[in-house]
Amino acid sequence: MSFLKNLFSKKDEPINSYADFWKWFQKNEKAFFKVLKERGDIEGDFFDKLTPKLEELRDGYFFTAGMFDSNTAELKFTVEGAIKHIVFVEELVAAAPAIEGWKFTALKPEFNIKDLNLIMGDCNFNDKNISFYSIDYPEYPDEIDITIVHHDLTEENKETIVKGTYIFLDNYLGELNFATTIDNLKIIGKAEAEKDLVPVEKLKDFLIWREKEFIEKYDGLRYDTENDNYSGLEAELNNGKPLVAIVNTDILQWDSKASHPWILNIEIKYNGENNHGMPDQETYHYLEGIENRITSELKDFEGYLNIARQTADGVREIYFACKDFRKPSKVMDQIQRNETNQNISFEIYKDKYWQTFKRFNVN
Repeated sequence: MSFLKNLFSKKDEPINSYADFWKWFQKNEKAFFKVLKERGDIEGDFFDKLTPKLEELRDGYFFTAGMFDSNTAELKFTVEGAIKHIVFVEELVAAAPAIEGWKFTALKPEFNIKDLNLIMGDCNFNDKNISFYSIDYPEYPDEIDITIVHHDLTEENKETIVKGTYIFLDNYLGELNFATTIDNLKIIGKAEAEKDLVPVEKLKDFLIWREKEFIEKYDGLRYDTENDNYSGLEAELNNGKPLVAIVNTDILQWDSKASHPWILNIEIKYNGENNHGMPDQETYHYLEGIENRITSELKDFEGYLNIARQTADGVREIYFACKDFRKPSKVMDQIQRNETNQNISFEIYKDKYWQTFKRFNVN
């Protein structure tokens, strides 16, 4: 009996915090280092053990691992372009203890363009066959719209070229910069180009210059919604159910929208089957409570503007325009953890000129 007790007592403790994760990792790091160093069964003996532990923390962690040099293993955590997960990767690595022989990296770092030569199938990706140009829109002066030109793109290899170009840019610019600095990206062949081509090695400096201009123009700009006017809008869905929205109509006329370029879109699903898709009184109060908790954390004068909400067909949607994406991610992650029995989801994306809200413009 004592043998069985000892056997089952060795079960790993649950992972509820960054500290829990790193405590578990430290217990296993020598075995993980060995499998990387000796190129053993990395999938089975490392990745398959690491994945469920990260999933205990939260969804959205991806990773790669290898030998940084002959004496140092490197574990890189990535988000594969998901803006809302970036802050949690950064926090995880910031909480990592110093472990001899290990290097931990948050998000894929940028590479020197001369060190990059990606090969996918028969396609190459390097500074010799990739160029770019920028498209400017007078009505959207802060929009960064980049057209990437791959000189070897054809109809036959288009899928491979597009996929490979994204990977190339992710490594050249670095994961954080690639995910946050370009507003629109298009990939075409050389014959489709409509402007003079610029060597891709100049893209990084171009984006740094545009970002510097943007910060100088908008840094510190805030908006107070206390005296704004709100409008109630009603519509009917194609299925005949009603849609009701409340919109801050004053802020939609603001000429500095780009200062708050990150859109937080929250969805809360509820059962509206017996009320034409609308919430009953109890559900309505619950939804109001959730929204009040969010607005108490995301304040307008700190850079988080509650633009609109709409309710229809069993879904309440709430929209914020934000100066950054990290705090909204953390606030919504905590809301989700506190409301485990409710269907709450959110996305964060860049929309400098608030195209998302055009349907709410009543002027």
